[in-house]
Amino acid sequence: MANKNEIKRTAHTPSRLYVRESAPGEAPSRKICGYAIMFNVPSVILDADERSEEREIITPGAVSKDFLDSCDIIMTMYHNRQIVLARSRQGNGSLSYRIDSKGVYFEFEAPKTPHGDEALELVRRGDISGCSFIFSTYYLNSDYVERREKKENGITKVTYYVKRFTGIYDFTITTNPAYPDTSVEARERKQREAQERAERKAKTIREIRDRLNGKPTRTRKKTKQDAIKEIRDKIKGW
Repeated sequence: MANKNEIKRTAHTPSRLYVRESAPGEAPSRKICGYAIMFNVPSVILDADERSEEREIITPGAVSKDFLDSCDIIMTMYHNRQIVLARSRQGNGSLSYRIDSKGVYFEFEAPKTPHGDEALELVRRGDISGCSFIFSTYYLNSDYVERREKKENGITKVTYYVKRFTGIYDFTITTNPAYPDTSVEARERKQREAQERAERKAKTIREIRDRLNGKPTRTRKKTKQDAIKEIRDKIKGW
């Protein structure tokens, strides 16, 4: 059964793609290289209004070589999973990667197919300028995503620090490496956060009510006052 707090989404990686140069005397290279994931780089604004804006940062601890090796990652073009340029199944295949201080670096040999030739030419010319990847994580679990906020010039700036993924599904090279479903994902995340806050409130009130009902009558009045104060203190954190 899928966890209700798990969200699957697309993220953009602001990194230049390139075709590796051939050594003198070798045939022209068909190897495309770049970074699929960049660590500690703020994303574009995911959602914003007159009072707030949201961004996302992938932390170095979010991914490991063992985790990547457990995934089935397809290298696609234009977010189209029918255009397969390379693939890594549980660490084996035509898509290779490594993790360094900057992020997750990848490379693959462009296949000798019409789509492979197209990708190679567009990367060489600089027409394809970036990469995106699809991942999932538990956004409402602080072990996986930490939410921080600060006030600047009257605007609440929220940053989601992704600390752990639950899955990575594809890397894609694209002419427009943006967040295609940002508004939908932001709305879904806010709905889940609101639901989670409502559930926490209800749970806290139930726990306090249960404690009140279990106290002796002679202390009931004092305990009720304490409970009201406790509820008010908790609401401040909501």
